Amino acid sequence: MIAICPPLFLPSVQANEPRRAVMAFISSRRVDFPMVDVAKIVYYPEFWDLAHRFYEESWEHSCGMHYDVILNEHRIGFPLVHSDAQFLHPLSYGDTVHCTITVPRIGNTSISWRYEFRNQDDVLCWTSDQVTVCVDMEDVKQKIPVPGWVREGLAKLAP
Repeated sequence: MIAICPPLFLPSVQANEPRRAVMAFISSRRVDFPMVDVAKIVYYPEFWDLAHRFYEESWEHSCGMHYDVILNEHRIGFPLVHSDAQFLHPLSYGDTVHCTITVPRIGNTSISWRYEFRNQDDVLCWTSDQVTVCVDMEDVKQKIPVPGWVREGLAKLAP
């Protein structure tokens, strides 16, 4: 399920600060059985798999095209070069993950992404700050400037 929303009110980092309005990409999906471990909670690498699935989905909202078109027709990619995460509350089999993605910074060749996963009870379960770099798919070791159309599209996700 994709929800393309008007400004969303997210809690600020400190509890005593007022809630702030941000534009964001929001999507949801259920936690399926293959995603959990023997403790019946989401196995930690699955959080990055989920994040990447939501990330791919977000391109249709921000830039109006499937990520496959960006990779294979525009021939640019955005490999992950940095990732910090906080595990705040477990997700279990059958839970619904509500993902919010914002883009706090677009540099010359890099993009900063912020992920928040909440469960069906609106409990914050996982956050991640990630950085991707823009590369030419013909030479993925070579960073290139973020194209203007990408910059313009991702500006929709700025906090």
